[in-house]
Formats: sequence, C-alpha cells, structure tokens
Amino acid sequence: MTTANVPTAAAVLRNLVVTLLCTTGHETLAQTARLLTSEIVTNVYRHTATRVVHVEVTVDERQTWVYVHDDKPRYRPMPPEVADGEGGLGLFIVDECADAWGITHYGAQVPTSKAVWFRLVEGGRGSS
Repeated sequence: MTTANVPTAAAVLRNLVVTLLCTTGHETLAQTARLLTSEIVTNVYRHTATRVVHVEVTVDERQTWVYVHDDKPRYRPMPPEVADGEGGLGLFIVDECADAWGITHYGAQVPTSKAVWFRLVEGGRGSS
C-alpha cells in the first residue's frame, strides 16, 4: 500500500491495515496495528522529506508484520525516554505495544531506504 507523504497518509494507511487484519481473522490485533501504523507513518511525515510512504503487511495464522518504508535511510529512530510535554512518544508507544519492532536498512553499504517495522502476535502484547 502506497500513498503520498502528506498529512492524511497516516489515516489512509492505518485504515487499510485495519481492514486487511479484520478481513483475515486478526480482529484482536487491528486496533493496536491501527495505533502503531499511525505513529510510524506520522514519524515519516514529520521527520523525512520522502515523497511517498509504502506500507507492507504480512499476515499468517498467528501473527502479522507491518513494515513502513521510506527513502530516507539516515533517520534512525530510537524509542525516546518518557518526558513531559506533547509529542515524541510514537516509538515509545511502538516499543510498549508491539511484540517486536525494529529498523531494516536497504541498499547494502550505502543505504537507499529503510523500513520501521513491528510484529503483533495473537495473544501477545498487542491483542485486545
């Protein structure tokens, strides 16, 4: 799923992820996937100048992986410390809610893109 990197990208992509999970029998993961997809896509919008955002979802019987791709490999997000104030909690939320998450760089020695990904498991941290 791909869309332009615009203010509405998070809403469009999170709704597509939720629809996919609900139609493949993963309703218990849908709301957590909605939140985490929204947080990561919003980070792409706020912290990169990439023109498009691509979301790849892999679903199997027990779990799902969501990869949010952009073409700006230099931004290496890490979960922030919890601090007072607004903003800056997106990756902290991902870290707290996902069963696993990470960053994958593409392009070997000179990365040309990256994906921030998360995994949710039925019965795991992100099940409702």
